[in-house]
Amino acid sequence: MKRMQWRKNRGKTGGLQRRWLKNILSIITGIVVLATAAFSIVNALYYYTTMRTGLETKAKTTVAFLNNHLSLTYREYNQACSRLAERYEDKNSVELQFISSTGSLITSSYGQLSVGQITTQDVTQALETGKQVSFTGKDPVTGERIIAVSAPMVYTDGRTVGVLRFVSSTRLVDRQILIYTVLILLVGMTVLLVVIVSSRYFIKSILEPVSEITETAKRIAGGSYGVQIQRKFDDEIGELADTINDMSNKISQSEKTQSEFMSSVSHELRTPLTAITGWGETILSDEEMDPVETKRGVTIILRETKRLTSMVEELLEFTRMQDGRFTLNVQPCDIRADFEDTVFMYGSRLRQEGIELEYIDSPEEIPEIPCDPARMRQVFLNILDNAAKHGGEGKKITAAMTREQDQVVVRIRDFGPGIPEEELPHVKKKFYKGSSKARGSGIGLAVCEEIVTMHGGTLTLENADGGGTLVTIKLPIPEET
Repeated sequence: MKRMQWRKNRGKTGGLQRRWLKNILSIITGIVVLATAAFSIVNALYYYTTMRTGLETKAKTTVAFLNNHLSLTYREYNQACSRLAERYEDKNSVELQFISSTGSLITSSYGQLSVGQITTQDVTQALETGKQVSFTGKDPVTGERIIAVSAPMVYTDGRTVGVLRFVSSTRLVDRQILIYTVLILLVGMTVLLVVIVSSRYFIKSILEPVSEITETAKRIAGGSYGVQIQRKFDDEIGELADTINDMSNKISQSEKTQSEFMSSVSHELRTPLTAITGWGETILSDEEMDPVETKRGVTIILRETKRLTSMVEELLEFTRMQDGRFTLNVQPCDIRADFEDTVFMYGSRLRQEGIELEYIDSPEEIPEIPCDPARMRQVFLNILDNAAKHGGEGKKITAAMTREQDQVVVRIRDFGPGIPEEELPHVKKKFYKGSSKARGSGIGLAVCEEIVTMHGGTLTLENADGGGTLVTIKLPIPEET
């Protein structure tokens, strides 16, 4: 199965493989070519320099020996040169030549040759300058590459009477250089082959899991939320798999939560709409309806209309928050007075439902802080409403505001069943309602936390000692200037 998947995605991932191989091969090939060229040049320089140095040493030694014969007659001198050429031991690899002052070959260790004039620059320069000169290039007679060293033979009166010349073919040296060059090329090709094989294996080890991850990502994009990738490596590929798995889980949870939200909102909207429609039709159809019943029906319609309005406003607030259009109108605010007004206003409503809202007064002075009073009243009201809906069966809610160092701390507690421990980390997430059967859209706490966070504060929920839920809001008090 995995092999088939690899073949299926091979064409899609082949581009990456080709780019990788192209880049790595270009680099390695460049290195091999440069290394081969550098080695060949250095090798050639070494052999040529060694050969030329050897010939120069021979020339100096031989000229020094011949200086003892320069006092002889010209005939005797030529005879001495001929004997030296005939007895020359290295004649198989190096040719010894004696050249006249006019550039004509007198004798050679290879025997008498009808060469005539020697016109290479080493001979002419040696005759002109009276100094030892070397030459590397083609022999004008044989056409082969040679290294030659010409040393002038100077008579006692300072007159140059001829040139002693050592000549060696570079054929063996060139062959040796070629052999070494071929060897280094073979080594380079071997390295290149190893790199290709190892690169293909390495790329395959990356592309196979990447292809699997790509296929899984496509399945997630196609709606298969919650699909997981098996982690096979403890490296970046493994981290990518973990990230996509986490994303898949979160999308699945988000999809489930949004589905539940839509169902919940539909239910929440249907209930008041049903009441409004029912009472509206009743009032319109019954012309002789008792005024008390009519008033009761209108009261229900108004109450349900207000609830619908509240839900719509909450949804609009959440939409603005998601779009980044949620703003604050910050101004100096007596936060304590706003909190007390909200508590006392909401307390009278709760008393009608048989729930006691106890305000715990604090003797500490609460300073004014910069905030949006309307938004903060919205937060207080929402928290109190949640306490009544989810913990109202405890028939009691407490509310308190204190100053703790550089923070204003608000605590609202109900005495209901509390929140299951496994649901506590999620209750502030958007659309989350958990196991609660109470009415609501599931976004109220998310909006409250956003408002508090925009004020630089924090909102936390926890289960209180002795039962119930405790909500804590902390707002910073700015330093006095």
